[in-house]
Amino acid sequence: MNKGFKIACGIIALMVVMGMNAGTRQSAPSKKVADSTTAGEHAPDSSVIDEVIWVVGDEPIMKSDVEMIRMQTQAEGVKWSGNPDYSIPEQIAVQKLFLHQAELDSIKVSEDQVTASVDQQINHWIEMTGGSAERLQEYRGQTIAQMRDELRDDFRNNQLVQNMQEKLVQDIKVTPSDVRAYFKDLPEDSIPFVPTEVEVEIITRTPKILPEEINRVKDELRNFTERVKNGETTFATLARLYSEDPGSARQGGEMDYVGRGMLDPAFANVAFNLTDPKKISKIVETEFGFHIIQLIDKRGDKIKVRHILLKPNVSDEEVNKTIQRLDSIGDEIKKGKFTFEDAATFISDDKDTKNNKGLMSFVDPTSYSLTSRFQMKDLPTEVAREVENMKVGDISKAFKMINKRGKTVCAIIKLRNKIEGHRATINEDYQVMKNIVQAKEREKFINNWVAEKIKHTDIRMKDRYKNGVYKYQGWVK
Repeated sequence: MNKGFKIACGIIALMVVMGMNAGTRQSAPSKKVADSTTAGEHAPDSSVIDEVIWVVGDEPIMKSDVEMIRMQTQAEGVKWSGNPDYSIPEQIAVQKLFLHQAELDSIKVSEDQVTASVDQQINHWIEMTGGSAERLQEYRGQTIAQMRDELRDDFRNNQLVQNMQEKLVQDIKVTPSDVRAYFKDLPEDSIPFVPTEVEVEIITRTPKILPEEINRVKDELRNFTERVKNGETTFATLARLYSEDPGSARQGGEMDYVGRGMLDPAFANVAFNLTDPKKISKIVETEFGFHIIQLIDKRGDKIKVRHILLKPNVSDEEVNKTIQRLDSIGDEIKKGKFTFEDAATFISDDKDTKNNKGLMSFVDPTSYSLTSRFQMKDLPTEVAREVENMKVGDISKAFKMINKRGKTVCAIIKLRNKIEGHRATINEDYQVMKNIVQAKEREKFINNWVAEKIKHTDIRMKDRYKNGVYKYQGWVK
């Protein structure tokens, strides 16, 4: 989905940042609330702390929701097209239309995806409060678990809206003639500029970890287990202090409910066999490192655990040995003894590329399709640094990098192709141009859908909102 499609989704995200539940927020008992769009109509705003200002179908929009979003968007420098007094409630109302349709169409969401979004939001909050989970809990007056519970419905709704929009436009396609027609008469400066793109092949080798280093990590994890058993400290405290899993350490090692298929198989086998929350698992080795695990709860086919991850350190000596080995492989390739692609297939230990002859790829966030053409900003930092000074066909010297699993590896790369930045052309950049035209067609369809939905939805609002300027017509009945 393109950025334009996600405008409505962004509203919930902004509410979530403020800890709001759109349209369902309960006022504190001490607050005055006007509970209909007619009650208190003539009272000055200052006499009502919270009130229902719009009703879409049977869903209310609260004044406090709008104010909270206004405050947050101002803090983040977001500019509204038009008066936010009207634009914000309109966008909330649009989202309610999508949520209603999602319910009618039985649209589902992935709870794992919701969980990941919630964790990402909480980690963002922790960063904003200086990297301390304790400080965040003090600031908000809630535990991390309470924040998660409060956020889940908001993020679930956010995902529902996105899934509903995707379903609505899934059959909207464009043809090559549509693309040509759209760009035919556009002035040159309106044709998109495509940044430099590269295709890169990679061979990685993981430096050997010495047995004494593995024993050190295991001894440290055994020590953690003993300290918890003896009552010296808690598992959660140790996780915050020592775990090397950035996604869970700040939450005391706590992971949300997750299915077996979302976990490393070795981790899952141990975690799903835990039955006593007071006990700590044996040490588990995964591709990420070594773990100990503590059960929190089981719910159907999902489990909630805490864990502590420690990663063995790789010695400089082993890194240097691996770099020398890769440089030797690079020299043999240059001498023509074998190809880079063959070496990637038979020598590389990079799971994501070795079966594709070393060719790196990623999911393009614009088209959601797998592509091997990277803009420099999309490459891993260490790879981009090497590519910067390479020519097509060059093979780099070996270098050290951290892979996406957080492990230290050594690599050599080959620059397979480079397309310099340029104005898009049909022959070279058809997919880029097609994505633009398709996004516009889908956005037009969504706008038409919203306009039609408004016609058939009961909508009421306070009189002071009836003279507002809105993106869509028909709100005022």
